[in-house]
Amino acid sequence: MGGGRTVVTHVIGIDIGTTGTKTGVYDSQGRCVGEAFEESVLHYPQPGAVEQDPDEIFRSVLSTVRRAVGAAGIAPGDVAALAISGQMAGIMAIDADWNPVTHYDSWLDTRCAPYLAELAPHEDDIIRTCGMALAFNHAPKLLYWRDRKDIWNRICRFVQPAGFVAGRLAGLAGADAFMDRTYVAFSGFASGETSRWNEELLGRFGLDTSKLPRIVEPWDIIGRVQPQWAEALGVAAGTPIAAGCGDQSANVLGGGLVDEGTVFDTSGTAAVFATVIGHFGTDTRYKCLITCGHVIPGLYFPMAYLAGGGLNLRWFRDVLSPREKAEWETNGINPYEALGAAAETIAPGSEELIFMPHLSGRNTPNDPTMRGAFLGLTWRHDKAHMVRAIMESIAYEYAVYLRAVREIAPDYDPTFAVNIGGGARSAVLRQIKADALGLDYHGLPGDEFGTLGAAIVAGHAVGIFPSLRETARRFAGQTRPLATCRPEVTALYAPYVDAYIEAMECLSPFYQRLQTRLREAAPKSHP
Repeated sequence: MGGGRTVVTHVIGIDIGTTGTKTGVYDSQGRCVGEAFEESVLHYPQPGAVEQDPDEIFRSVLSTVRRAVGAAGIAPGDVAALAISGQMAGIMAIDADWNPVTHYDSWLDTRCAPYLAELAPHEDDIIRTCGMALAFNHAPKLLYWRDRKDIWNRICRFVQPAGFVAGRLAGLAGADAFMDRTYVAFSGFASGETSRWNEELLGRFGLDTSKLPRIVEPWDIIGRVQPQWAEALGVAAGTPIAAGCGDQSANVLGGGLVDEGTVFDTSGTAAVFATVIGHFGTDTRYKCLITCGHVIPGLYFPMAYLAGGGLNLRWFRDVLSPREKAEWETNGINPYEALGAAAETIAPGSEELIFMPHLSGRNTPNDPTMRGAFLGLTWRHDKAHMVRAIMESIAYEYAVYLRAVREIAPDYDPTFAVNIGGGARSAVLRQIKADALGLDYHGLPGDEFGTLGAAIVAGHAVGIFPSLRETARRFAGQTRPLATCRPEVTALYAPYVDAYIEAMECLSPFYQRLQTRLREAAPKSHP
């Protein structure tokens, strides 16, 4: 430490996502001075099954932290604390010695689907207390493992990937397992308002709290890095580990969305729409909102998502746009830009063409039999109309979410939406959403908010960042305008939103009946 070197306090934020693990090392001014990424390994052992190996997740954290610290060029003792954010809707189980008993049961895994029927009669109670309608989240997954007694009897506690990694780094025992309160909405069996387990609701399914983790605050220090992991990470033994938070909670905090009235649009493979409100409210009408606890006490962010937001455009590019793909490969012309430019020439509404974007089922609310469709095709419609209709479908879905927010927060009056993700680069998509929602669209200076949010939590845990709200505002920076809504176009889009909702109400039972008929008509297998 000699030679006059000035030690700068640093914090580490880690984000265990579905596509990969990312680590960022941040200095006390919120600047990322080192980062690393490692792609996730998803396993598909059978139809409907999507798993991750907990040990592979753990190794990805060791690897990315070590490389990020190396890229930052800092000494192990320069790290003041670390925190981990992670996937929110899946679960895994550990034994009394913190060894994995199950794989990580991903939120993409649908093996628990039969248990949704057992939960269905209790859905309204689950929504009112927990804040989320039925989906492939913790509740049906717990029931799935409940009925596999050979595994169930070995389970000490259920945890999320971020908690699993943090606990192993800290040398915890199974009885010390924790889950921070930002995950509560996905549990199905806890109160989103009080952050306590709902023992009465658990009892309806033959469950109790004995296998569930304690619920903590994101900034609670759950332990310290044990000597056997310190060298592998590149940090000092004894470095404090904060509980961390869910990945979407980290994004909202890292993006500086710490005030009521904020709208947050993450335009990626999934299109995630989140809002910030000042009270706990639940969506029993549309059943699409997940009311998550904000890292900032007293705030909540109802969110919903379209799983195929960006994926639908990729599908159209790959399947129906061979010319654009060829020009990409030969001339380097971005096919999304070419398709977007064509869509921009089409008037709002795509000449009465409506796209249903649920190609693999609807997620919020859960409707696995729902499928995609173009409605209203005529001989006038061409590729440009179809691309614009796909883009408009994201805006229509968001408009449903915004209506649901205004049901639970009648005074909610946002002025603009903050847009991040790959889709934020599309000017035509931004304008469509701004017009359909009646909201201006803004951008942020940076593009990485998950690891930043986790790092802010780590710094707050050890007193480096006394105010979460002020730190998040300062680190996120000022927004800049990207698209201005046009009131006359917003009025034009209103009947399309109504038609979109009506189409879902008609098509959902149609696809359910179709699936039933196909199952009944399928040849019966014989032993």
